[in-house]
Amino acid sequence: MTDSTYNVFAPASGVPIKAWTKGVPVEDQAKQQLMNVAQMPFVFKWVAAMPDVHWGIGATIGSVIPTKGAIIPAAVGVDIGCGMMAVQTSLHANQLPENLHAIREAIELAVPHGRTNNGRAGDRGAWSDIPERNLNTWGELKPRYDAILAKHPKLDRGNHANHLGTLGTGNHFIEVCLDESDNVWFMLHSGSRGVGNRMGSYFIELARKDMERFFITLPDRDLAYFPEHTEHFHEYVEAVEWAQDFARWNRHLMMQQIVDAVRRSGQVPEFTAEVQAINCHHNYVARENHFGENILVTRKGAVRARLGDMGIIPGSMGARSFIVRGKGNVESFHSCSHGAGRAMSRNEAKKRFTVEDHVRMTAGVECRKDADVIDETPAAYKPIDDVMAAQSDLVEIVYTLHQVVCVKG
Repeated sequence: MTDSTYNVFAPASGVPIKAWTKGVPVEDQAKQQLMNVAQMPFVFKWVAAMPDVHWGIGATIGSVIPTKGAIIPAAVGVDIGCGMMAVQTSLHANQLPENLHAIREAIELAVPHGRTNNGRAGDRGAWSDIPERNLNTWGELKPRYDAILAKHPKLDRGNHANHLGTLGTGNHFIEVCLDESDNVWFMLHSGSRGVGNRMGSYFIELARKDMERFFITLPDRDLAYFPEHTEHFHEYVEAVEWAQDFARWNRHLMMQQIVDAVRRSGQVPEFTAEVQAINCHHNYVARENHFGENILVTRKGAVRARLGDMGIIPGSMGARSFIVRGKGNVESFHSCSHGAGRAMSRNEAKKRFTVEDHVRMTAGVECRKDADVIDETPAAYKPIDDVMAAQSDLVEIVYTLHQVVCVKG
């Protein structure tokens, strides 16, 4: 059964799956995960799959899961509040230096990135001397954090304040980009860092234990859930909302550090930033109204795209990215993809591609060209043009960006 804009899958039991995947391959593992989610008795109407859909832990990355009366922590994941931020500057391409290495170096010095020492003391991905504005932001976040710790003291370990304004590892990145008019943009991708990961992991495990305690059988143990009006439901919502706020501030502070670093680099003339600024989550849960009912919408690797909403859909580190405007498509629960989506696992990418392949695929981009970033090489991702074509009824493209500098953790 097909529609003009999306594919419809009807599992043997449960709700339908509406998938904006025309022209984009979907792995069997991801399809099975979607089927598993569709069986959950509290899913509202249907599950929506975005064109970047691919296998994840529990719920599929690139899925939109509307629920009534329950929430699945693993559907939000452990990178709670992960998302994108972009600002347009007054700089033009002809004001950038011919060699961009100094700009990349200035950004790398200004923003802690990567991870060393297993995240413990001396970790290069955390602040050793936290900037004052970051401490001020932490001061605003800390009272709610302390209230969460009062109920769940096991969460009080590891980094928190010293991760505000830091990038992380994996697919998180900072980029300098040019749009079709050669205007310069700064763009970044990161989330709630170590503290959000701890909260996500902790509540996922707590939900599993609740399922065992209540003798509830699941199609996948990672789909363990909290029923609404239970103690753990409300405590999880409190924690996830806090982590989402942490993530938004993390991106905002990083962007300030990037703008300051480029200004101080001596490589460009004076400029203004935030001509247009966008800061959006793509791993989160929110209370929304759809089809006349108040529900919970979990977007795991998906961006809210209500009519007029501005969003960011990045390609891989060697492909184009897009600033988009939502079309308010009701069938997708006002959502769109969060990127290109992986075409293969990190391990498979490391086996399949060489450093020479990576150098060729990132030609013209000032970025790392070493073996440690092969898992992020462009061919490890789905073609972004195919992904965009599959969701033409979800968003319209406002700006097309291509990166000239990319910083990876």
